[in-house]
Amino acid sequence: MRAAAEPARVAGPTAGAPVLWAKVIDHRKCIGCHACTVACKAEHGVPLGVNRTYVKQVEVGTWPHVRRHFQVTRCNQCDRPPCVEICPVTAMFRRPDGIVDFDRSVCIGCKACIAACPYDAIYMDPESGSAEKCNFCTHRIDLGLEPACVVVCPERAIVVGNLLDPTSEVSQLVAREKVEVRKPEKGTSPKLFYVEAGEFTLVPTGASLPPMHAYSQQREGYPSWGDGRPAPHRTAAAALLSYDVPHQAPWDWRVSGYTWTKSVSTGLYGLSVLLGWWGLGGSWQLGARLGALVFLALTAALLVADLKHPERFWTILVRPQWRSWLARGAFLLVGFGLVAGLDVGLRLVGVRGGQAVEGVGLVLAVLAAVYTAFLFAQAKARDLWQSPLLPVHLLAQAVVAGGGALLVTAFAGPSDPPGGLVWVYLGALAVHTALALSEGLGRHATEDGRLAAWQMVRGRWARAYWLGVGMGGILPGLASAGWLAGVLGWEALVVAGLLGLVGLLLYEHAYVQAGQAVPLS
Repeated sequence: MRAAAEPARVAGPTAGAPVLWAKVIDHRKCIGCHACTVACKAEHGVPLGVNRTYVKQVEVGTWPHVRRHFQVTRCNQCDRPPCVEICPVTAMFRRPDGIVDFDRSVCIGCKACIAACPYDAIYMDPESGSAEKCNFCTHRIDLGLEPACVVVCPERAIVVGNLLDPTSEVSQLVAREKVEVRKPEKGTSPKLFYVEAGEFTLVPTGASLPPMHAYSQQREGYPSWGDGRPAPHRTAAAALLSYDVPHQAPWDWRVSGYTWTKSVSTGLYGLSVLLGWWGLGGSWQLGARLGALVFLALTAALLVADLKHPERFWTILVRPQWRSWLARGAFLLVGFGLVAGLDVGLRLVGVRGGQAVEGVGLVLAVLAAVYTAFLFAQAKARDLWQSPLLPVHLLAQAVVAGGGALLVTAFAGPSDPPGGLVWVYLGALAVHTALALSEGLGRHATEDGRLAAWQMVRGRWARAYWLGVGMGGILPGLASAGWLAGVLGWEALVVAGLLGLVGLLLYEHAYVQAGQAVPLS
């Protein structure tokens, strides 16, 4: 180990030469001593319970022929980092030299970067309340020093250098050795290379995932395969994850609730406009649009409540990062709220003929209903959410939520509701049910997507999923069809509306949580 009086220096580029920093982990040399973890914590003051880097251990084989495999796990310094693309306020950014860094002072704590990172490399710092991760020790790199983990490694298993310099040790290792990266299919172009890392460490689900490890315990709610049996897709793998650090799903019930309240808001407004254009208006329309504003306010409240820095929520409007659908969605919600509020204001003062306002409001309602599909698509770590039909599904859910709310409130009485509304509601229920079943029971393009669907229909979230599909799709569909056939009275439609709303909330929660129920590291 180098003496402290002579700090190790990294070979810097010549003036004007291009730089692309990269890191190689040589697992032929790694002895699993965790010195890199300790040095990183000391260098950056990383609090207990979170890590910028750690060494995962997997035991492979059966006694007495067992071998321990290590994997040094950290930020992959991607060329196309999804955390940067999804961050709504540029708290995550990529430097010209390829290092992905962060600014804790502007982070709003939305946790979108955690949902986007395929490598589970980002954490919410319990002290700063901001998203943090390995940043290549930029303060040392800028001084010409090696990162702290490189300095302390007793076997020099960690090597850093300029990938664009053919004479650097990193470039020569990448050119000479058989190096691998984690999850190349994600298209992020990682700049963290592994030499002779094992399949059971590189693939997170390649080993059994017990709730207890040899030296640590997982937080409740994060993925494990129950009693330590192999993951559902691996029935014969003699590999057991024996050391890991705690992980946690970034988005909880508040995100599930936000998708539901947004569906109710946009569905109420959109359906009230369409029914009015079809000549089915009435005094109920003002109440429906006021209800849309109430649920829009609840949506905003849930979004702000989910932030670790709620006092900074306004910064998303003054310094947006326009590639992020979280930032775009914020402006869509604000625009929808302003136009819907103007519409309600015009009605309250008795102004009629506001079809232009209604038309703009309807367009914004549709966009506000479906933008979450594109936000989820930016969460590249979550394969369950990568469905091209998700925008259609979210639009159908908005119609189900809006139609259900109208049946429960505006038309809850002995007078018959418009038949057109019931037909639209029934059609939306059919589309929602078909897509919900296809998400859970259909084929998925990736193994992680299949495992997330397994968790949704058979695992931790199965009860919420099946209750959601039954109450939010099948039963209200039967009740609506019974009313249309003249077999059931208006009471059946009230029940259909209530079931649709409750079932949709249950399904949303199962879908959002199951999407995060597959381990990433």
